[in-house]
Amino acid sequence: MSTRLSWIDEEERLTVASQCALLGVSRSTWYYEPRERDASEEHLMKRLDRLYTEYPFYGVRRMVAELQGEGLEIGPKRVRRLLREMGLMAIYPKPRLSLPGETERRFPYLLRGVAIERPNHVWSTDITYIPMAKGHLYLTAVIDWYSRYVLAWELADTLEAEHSITVLERALERGKPEIFNNDQGSQFTCPAFVDRLESREIKVSWDGRGRCLDNVFVERLWRSVKYEEVYLKAYESPKEAKASLDAYFHFYNERRKHQSLDYKTPGEVYGH
Repeated sequence: MSTRLSWIDEEERLTVASQCALLGVSRSTWYYEPRERDASEEHLMKRLDRLYTEYPFYGVRRMVAELQGEGLEIGPKRVRRLLREMGLMAIYPKPRLSLPGETERRFPYLLRGVAIERPNHVWSTDITYIPMAKGHLYLTAVIDWYSRYVLAWELADTLEAEHSITVLERALERGKPEIFNNDQGSQFTCPAFVDRLESREIKVSWDGRGRCLDNVFVERLWRSVKYEEVYLKAYESPKEAKASLDAYFHFYNERRKHQSLDYKTPGEVYGH
């Protein structure tokens, strides 16, 4: 998406809105300016992000204890609200049986004890919070478990499901997995997302509620992205964040050798 955004020219005779429509990108990703938020709350969100990245298995109460131990006056209600706003705590789907064509469906976790032996055996997706100098964005990515290859990613200023669907469709342009795994966040359990998988005869796997390590390879990806890229930068704008992350994901896929891959790159193992 960062490449397509770079094609937009505000001096062009076509309006920016028309150019965005032609390029298939949201106008909000071009115009987005982070809304002003209380500085203490932004600081708290950044601290929560680092805590979650370091200890993804921590629950709300343990996070509250950590923060209170640092001298912050904060309770579980506020921490839970911020984690949900940051996309670090899944907002589980609720029954919506009153809406036509929508029913609550459940899918089991299919990967317990399964040996991942080849590319395109299992893909996963997730969303994480990306802090900037002012404000924040959300990063969605799809990763191949076997190779750790990042198949598609996108930054957005909201947690709307449309962004997750866009990333999924971009990943599916490369091929398809046998199993697709995700958490039970509403972005990934909505009918539009699930239908795209089932229409391609892909088995759907959902993490157990509160079991962040069911999606362990995505959690490892987020640690790498945060410690090797995001925490070293202070992005001044969404455009800067997109350009910097674009360079990082190219490095991650094509140049970063993984010990677990016998010091090969994800691109070499995925065989794209």
